[in-house]
Amino acid sequence: MSLVRCDGVVQIYRAQDVEVVALRDVDLTIAAGETVALLGPSGAGKSTLLWLLAGLLRPSAGRLWLDGADLGRLDQRRLDRLRATHIGMVLQNPARNLIGHLSAAQNVAFAQRAVRRDRRRARELLGRVGLADAADRPAGRMSGGEQQRLALAVALANAPRLLLADEPTSQLDEESGRRVIELVRDAAADGTTAVVVTHDPAVGEALDRTVTIRDGRVGAEGRRGEDFVVVGREGAVQVPPEYHHLLPPGSMARIEELQDGIALRRAEP
Repeated sequence: MSLVRCDGVVQIYRAQDVEVVALRDVDLTIAAGETVALLGPSGAGKSTLLWLLAGLLRPSAGRLWLDGADLGRLDQRRLDRLRATHIGMVLQNPARNLIGHLSAAQNVAFAQRAVRRDRRRARELLGRVGLADAADRPAGRMSGGEQQRLALAVALANAPRLLLADEPTSQLDEESGRRVIELVRDAAADGTTAVVVTHDPAVGEALDRTVTIRDGRVGAEGRRGEDFVVVGREGAVQVPPEYHHLLPPGSMARIEELQDGIALRRAEP
């Protein structure tokens, strides 16, 4: 059963009077309980897709469903309620997830206000991200790495259906990063679907699936250590950068039919 479904999602924004297409016809389905790493170069559209999944943006075109709800068609009140009860999010700047003058434990408890949760869960989550001894310290006095771990605990406070995380290990040492990955996987085992934007190879290897975004499109997927190109709408296929020396952008190629598919062969000028 799918928890997330994107159908031809397009996102356009304006920058200095110029329209920029951040996402182009994104088709993506994510099963309930699945963990997905979003990979790709900076500016490819990964964070834009994450913000759409969080309901912080509405798609310019196409449709996006979360747990059967069409996010683009919800009014603001219903969207806010869905975000409070179904979605946990870790922004790239961890301080933006937190209330600086509240303690670590108070930040987690505050995140639980939308639903009824056992307040002992706050202390449990802090322990699992290595912050048990910092429960009473104000979030604003924590280091960047501590804030990043606290932000993940806050995002998981309500046991959300969907966890969205933007570079959750970027400020962490190897041991702390491993602990964060384990917490994401544990949450998935309890029913939370996770979508993580990352440049960290360890994160991609640890999650169920990788989805690579290039130029605003889904270009490739990885499953069980094997990478596949994705055939997009109208038959578009992105040639991975490591093969550009064989098929440089702008080159011509012949399509040859095989028994189990096709082959592309560069045509000599």
